[in-house]
Amino acid sequence: MEETKQTRSVRNKYLMLVLIAGSVVILDQITKAVILNQLPLYRSIPVIPGLFNITHIHNPGGAFGFLADQSPWVRKTVFLFMSSAAVVLVLYFYHNTPRTHPWLAAGLALIFGGAIGNLIDRFRFGKVVDFLDFYLGNAHWPAFNVADSAITVGVTIFLIHLVFNKMPE
Repeated sequence: MEETKQTRSVRNKYLMLVLIAGSVVILDQITKAVILNQLPLYRSIPVIPGLFNITHIHNPGGAFGFLADQSPWVRKTVFLFMSSAAVVLVLYFYHNTPRTHPWLAAGLALIFGGAIGNLIDRFRFGKVVDFLDFYLGNAHWPAFNVADSAITVGVTIFLIHLVFNKMPE
């Protein structure tokens, strides 16, 4: 049976999702495994003094510690539901993104991979392993990880499309 051009296009679109999101998940989980196995909790390794450390932190909350003070059961329930809903929503948007918008599709794949990476942590530990610690003097940006970085880049690509009216019809 001969493969149609449309079938091949759809297959390639989902291959891109698997390659981008899969790469994010693999890199995220490998870096987290290294941190968990090699760096004690709360220990820091200066990389660029005065700017950047590798610091082993566990974030029981969401972005910027959102809900970190809630009970573990509330956090796990809320974040597993929110993360799962986000994954489904991103897949829906990805499915509906035409091939004429490859950057938007790549951004959604980054968001998807990052969400999966952090969702794995939430299932395994009930919290997320963070380790990228940027600061100036005493002013620290909240520590983050590879999954968070992929989500940030993906959301930035999405917002650029939105702001410059480059969204698909």
